[in-house]
Amino acid sequence: MKYTPKRNTIHRRTSYIIAEYTVKEGRFRDIIKNIGAGGLFVRTSRKVAVGQPITLQFPLFNFDQTIQVTGTVSRIAHLGFAVTFDEAIDGLICKKGHFPEIVHESDRSTE
Repeated sequence: MKYTPKRNTIHRRTSYIIAEYTVKEGRFRDIIKNIGAGGLFVRTSRKVAVGQPITLQFPLFNFDQTIQVTGTVSRIAHLGFAVTFDEAIDGLICKKGHFPEIVHESDRSTE
C-alpha cells in the first residue's frame, strides 16, 4: 500500500547521503538532498520520468547497513527529482519535532 502522509506530517531532514538507485533509464549514484519518512529528494542533473517506479539503496542510521526502499518518482525539478516511498520508513517518522540521527557522507572517516 502506498504511503500517503497527512499534509501536516510531511517533515524532511537535510541530508548528504550517497544513494544508488534504479529507474528505467538505468542504475545511478547521486546525493540525497533531503529525506523524511515518506520520501526524499535526489540531487542530480539526470533526467528521469515522473510516475515511474524507483528502487533506492543507501546507508541511513549507520554506514555498515544499507536499506532498500521502493517508490515512485513524484516530481522533477531543475536540480533533481522527488520520490514518494511505497511504505514509510518507520525510523524516520518525526516524533515531537525531532528527527532521529541519520548518517551523512561527510561523517565518514577519510582515513
